[in-house]
Amino acid sequence: MNKRLTDIIASKLMLLATIFSSLIVFIMAFVLFQKSRPILATQSLSELFLTSSWHPVRGEFGFYPFIIGTLSVTGLAMILAIPICLLSAIYLAEYAPSKFRGIIKPPIDLLAGIPSVVYGLWGVLLVVPLIRYYVAPFVGATTTGYSLLAGGIVLAIMVFPIIISVSEEVFRTVPFEVREASFALGATKWQTVKHVVMRKALPGVTAAIILGFSRAFGETMAVLMVMGNVAKVPSSVFDPAYSLPALIANNYGEMMSIPLYDSALLLAALILVLVMAFFSVLARIVLLRIERRSV
Repeated sequence: MNKRLTDIIASKLMLLATIFSSLIVFIMAFVLFQKSRPILATQSLSELFLTSSWHPVRGEFGFYPFIIGTLSVTGLAMILAIPICLLSAIYLAEYAPSKFRGIIKPPIDLLAGIPSVVYGLWGVLLVVPLIRYYVAPFVGATTTGYSLLAGGIVLAIMVFPIIISVSEEVFRTVPFEVREASFALGATKWQTVKHVVMRKALPGVTAAIILGFSRAFGETMAVLMVMGNVAKVPSSVFDPAYSLPALIANNYGEMMSIPLYDSALLLAALILVLVMAFFSVLARIVLLRIERRSV
């Protein structure tokens, strides 16, 4: 009887912990919405999201440049990171000798533990001058170096360890019998990896990319330090840009005497939460469809 009671109590406690964990995001979104209501009551969503004028003193809060800046730097980072990460993960899982894998894995894992401010400093000291003095002149562009491209490069490097580590583990979970069957049909090593291993590992690889996207989308400090922080829609990768996380970090707590400024910044935080929730749901739908097709 005591054991049964203990099991019931343990299961109920675990259920409460699970419910509480899942409710946190809804609680956060509700609190942010409540704090954002003043500006939502005075300005329409189209005015807030589709205008580029950001002049808090005049009561103009156009989020369009910040939304575009956030999506642009995240998209650029993923374009740069995904091919490198997938090829690295394939090599480590399928081609690399175990001794080499043991040497190269610790430095990759170490990248995940480096604080974002260190990435930002590294970007200021190396990436920004590299773009200003070498990359931009090579393509005939003019820039200070603090640009969308600098933010994309730094973010891409920040997501390397997540995508590489998760993808490699996914590739290694594909049964060896599947590879042997492909070899028996005359396929080469690369053909097996491309058409068999990648297909079986696609849901896991998709999850790894989503994790990397989440890491890049919400990054604040490194992006703040290298993107220039100009509230203007960038016309090229060499233009400065401004992301929503950087906007909040730069301005929250300052000039709160301006009407609606506090509410506008909390609305920016709500936008981040809602966008991440949207991509999480979309990713889940994609994963379910991939899993159904592979069955």
